[in-house]
Parts: sequence; structure tokens; C-alpha cells
Amino acid sequence: MYIPNNASKRRTTILFLLPSLIGVIGFCLLPILASAIFSVMDYDLLMPMNTMKFVGIDNFTRILKGSEFPKVLKHTFTYLGLYLPLILLTSVGEALILNKSFKGHRLFRTICYTPVITSWVAAAVVWQWVLSGKYGLLNQMLAAIGITGPAWLNSKDWAMPGIVIAAVWKDTGYYALMVLAALKSIDSTCYEAADIDGASGFKKLTAITLPLISPTLFFLIVINIIYGLQVFDSVLIMTNGGPGGATTVFLERIYKYAFKQYKMGLASAYSWILFALILIFTAIQFRLQKKWVNYDA
Repeated sequence: MYIPNNASKRRTTILFLLPSLIGVIGFCLLPILASAIFSVMDYDLLMPMNTMKFVGIDNFTRILKGSEFPKVLKHTFTYLGLYLPLILLTSVGEALILNKSFKGHRLFRTICYTPVITSWVAAAVVWQWVLSGKYGLLNQMLAAIGITGPAWLNSKDWAMPGIVIAAVWKDTGYYALMVLAALKSIDSTCYEAADIDGASGFKKLTAITLPLISPTLFFLIVINIIYGLQVFDSVLIMTNGGPGGATTVFLERIYKYAFKQYKMGLASAYSWILFALILIFTAIQFRLQKKWVNYDA
């Protein structure tokens, strides 16, 4: 539909943008503003808003100086440190397999992507059984080769690795498709030239494939660090922050302060601390990308 460049065009443009604009203001900008206000207030969600009391940076001080914060930071970084390399390794490996033609390719592709479309609630029920200490499938498989598996979700040391295993299983298919798209964009003449030079498969992987898909890998690292710092659903469903607080992470604490203890001030302060961490990590990544990301493909 042609609309002349005049007041009618401006009104029509505003009309089409209005639903999205209302959504952005109502569900993004206003909650961000509210959390900024609540973070400097002592506010109980069950009390009238006129009972709010300004406390300045006391909420931030209470969190940062408390004994809980170092544990939350440690658990979150433990998850991130385990999840990030595993998800990159499995995504690239799965994409390399999907990039080849073989019998049963479609079935393999379906199996790989099925976990992505499975809800975390259903997946958590399955993984709670798989990671069961006594009757779990994983421990039975380990026992078959003479290894005694731990009580995964009931152990302070193994609960977080158990959550990471479940998360990697669920997310790999999604990120593998992104890597696969990057692999499809590589010019086949690069590999033909390498074959003429007698390059091995490993050499082609390290000298051609990985450098040429480095922008996609950088993107995956950025979004997965952000995701890792905000891990929530898997922790809440599988362990609820336990055992003994061994899987308490940022969003789990924010959720419980806000909707279990109704301390909106502390929950909002936790949110802004998490925002600051994400901002710092993202800035560092963009600063370092020039040293290894190749955009000349």
C-alpha cells in the first residue's frame, strides 16, 4: 500500500507501531523504571505502596556485604564455567555432523532438535529420574563400566554439574543450527584448496572452519554468558536452590526475595547487580573479539 510522505503517512506509521510501542513501554521500560525505584526502597510487596521507605544504597550494601552473595556469585560462575565450554563443544560437534550427508540424517536432525522444543518442566522430570542416585539411568550406565555414580541432585558437589548436563542436552540443538548455518556459508573452494595442499581434517578444522565461523562462535559466547548468568528455570525446577543452598544463583534469589519473601527492594537491588555483571562481561567480550574473531569470510 502506497502512503504519501505527509501527515497521513506519519499517522499511519504511528498506528502500526502503537501496539509494539505499548508492549515495550508496559512490559520493558516501566518494569525497569520500577525496579530502579524499588532498589533504593524498603518495600514489602504485601504492604500498601505508601508504606515504602527510602533507604538509599542500603539494599545494595546489605547484599554485597552479606554472607549469601559470595555463594550466589560462586554458584553462578560455576554453572557458567561448566556450561559455556560444553555448549560450544557440543554445538560445534553436532553442527559438523549435521553438515555431512549420511544415511539417517533426517532422523539424527530430529533427535537433536527434539530437546529444544521440550518444555523445561517435562525435561526436568525426566532428568530428575536420569540423575537419581539409586535408580537413575546415568548411574546405571556408569555402573555397567565399573564406576559408582554420585547422588547427583542430592549432592552439594554434583548438583550443579547435573543441572549443567541437563541444560546442555536441552540447548545444544538450538545453537547447533546457528553453527550449521555458518558452516553452510563457507565457500567450498577453501576446502578444495586445502585438499590440494594435502591438509588433514584437523588442520582444515583449525585453519579454515573455526576462523570462518568465529563471528557465529562469538555471538554464541555472548548470548550464552548472558544466559548463564541468568540461569533460573532448570535450577528452580530440578533443585529449587538446594541441596543446602548449593545451587543458589542470581535469578533464583531474585525470585525468592520478590515472590516468596516479598522483599521487592532487595530483589530489585539483586537485579541491578546482575545487570552490572552482564554489562561488564559483555563489554569485556566485545573488547577482546578483535583478537580472535575473523569478519573477512
